[in-house]
Amino acid sequence: MTQDAPSTLRIAVAQLNPIVGDVAGNLAKAREARAEAARHGADLVLFTELFVAGYPPEDLVLKPAFVEACEAAVGEFAAETADGGPGVIIGTPLRRKSGLHNSIVVMDGGKIIAERFKLDLPNYGEFDEKRVFQAAPEMPGPINFRGVRLGIPICEDIWGELGVCETLAESGAELLLVPNGSPYYRGKVDIRHQIVIKQVIESGLPMLYANQMGGQDELIFDGASFAINADKSLAFQMSQFEATCVVTTWKRTDTGWACTDGPMSKIPEKEEADYRACMLGLRDYVDKNGFKNVVLGLSGGIDSAICAALAVDALGEERVRCVMMPYRYTSKDSLKDAEDCARALGTRYDIVPIFEPVDGFSNALSQLFEGTKEGITEENLQSRARGTILMAISNKFGSMVVTTGNKSEMSVGYATLYGDMNGGFNPIKDLYKMQVYAISAWRNDNVPPGALGPSGEVIPKNIIDKAPSAELRPDQTDQDSLPPYPVLDDILECLVEGEMGVDEIVARGHDRDTVHRIEHLLYIAEYKRRQAAPGVKITRKNFGRDRRYPITNRYRDRG
Repeated sequence: MTQDAPSTLRIAVAQLNPIVGDVAGNLAKAREARAEAARHGADLVLFTELFVAGYPPEDLVLKPAFVEACEAAVGEFAAETADGGPGVIIGTPLRRKSGLHNSIVVMDGGKIIAERFKLDLPNYGEFDEKRVFQAAPEMPGPINFRGVRLGIPICEDIWGELGVCETLAESGAELLLVPNGSPYYRGKVDIRHQIVIKQVIESGLPMLYANQMGGQDELIFDGASFAINADKSLAFQMSQFEATCVVTTWKRTDTGWACTDGPMSKIPEKEEADYRACMLGLRDYVDKNGFKNVVLGLSGGIDSAICAALAVDALGEERVRCVMMPYRYTSKDSLKDAEDCARALGTRYDIVPIFEPVDGFSNALSQLFEGTKEGITEENLQSRARGTILMAISNKFGSMVVTTGNKSEMSVGYATLYGDMNGGFNPIKDLYKMQVYAISAWRNDNVPPGALGPSGEVIPKNIIDKAPSAELRPDQTDQDSLPPYPVLDDILECLVEGEMGVDEIVARGHDRDTVHRIEHLLYIAEYKRRQAAPGVKITRKNFGRDRRYPITNRYRDRG
């Protein structure tokens, strides 16, 4: 401790929504947050991991000009701290003699006073930082900021087993500040709390956990920044799914530093959290990629209905167009349900029958198909006609097509390439069918914070109650060829998230032949999933980033 060490430290936590690659825009957000923090008397502003670049930048950091632009922005920002306002901790990529590093820069008094590099680079699930970054060449030491010795581990440094926090404590750190880019999945907030408490116990130091907010392709960063005092108590909890900058007050006590003032926000329950993650992911994907509006096929089924609700909540009714594309197998119930849903949401609603295009394809192929029985090929023609119409509307008006298939269907391949799989983004891609029903029921009873849609029943009760059907042939239901969704979803969760063997799944009460069949369908649909639109990650293991199975794969569990 130095002689002029302060007894109070006011730390602003900048839980913001950067855009990957938008160095100038991210710097502008940082400036705005610092100015706001200064107005509230902050001494220090803590930004999140790689904030200047946006996280995760993936291979973008392999482009030297991009890394140089990030470092130039950091230098510019550092010079601005000569104004006597708050110091700054901000994440950026830096290239040094030891390699390209996921780094933080500490700036104060018009200059950079320290740099630190991430030591533990994650290489699992959605993370592959070892592909683009080099680990810190040595353990990080504390940084003296205005008389307080700060330890600044970066995200995975507190999740792994390299002992970064203990080393910082042994080196004299008084307080641990952790910039993070930690993506959402169901129940993640509790897991973060457990990780931080473990590090607090092992280091004996309080820890402030600052997390990014916003959607980046499939990943949702949910914020929910917090701190744990040295006595393992929750010191403060920031809101989830909301960009905000909050000033917290820390006091030096006889036993060390403790947070004495900060927000205590309520964390949403699972259906609300999942819904808000899907809503945020869709909004940010559309807005960050410059789409003015979206279009989706509204079939009268539960999947397209919840996607329409999510789109209206994320973007507003004026930016959403719903299109019903009936054919001879479309029921009167579906026609009514789709219209009722669109009216409840206030969206534009168009009807474009597909009789002529489907019959046109059938006539064009009649000679080739002569002597064959009608079947899946003819059913898929309907789906592909609808997909073509949606893509034509997209091309003509610049609207992004919202894809509406759930994880249960995508798992077993019950989706049509170049048909209902068409589109730019799928907000429910990582939700199993029963989870779709759960968030639909929740939305009818609730309006999430930040939603632009109406209150009340936005998904007609009949859509939730009726048996799901693709309506591609007479009297069709999904259960004609699949087990009931509660059964299917449990088997799929065991196979996908759990990587369980057939014997283990059968021991849960499932029929062995059914499990073998679902496993087979899961494997042979991999080629479809490789061509699917990106979508929000909700579970621990989504298709794409997390689960990377080979397309060509003869393995089957014969247990």
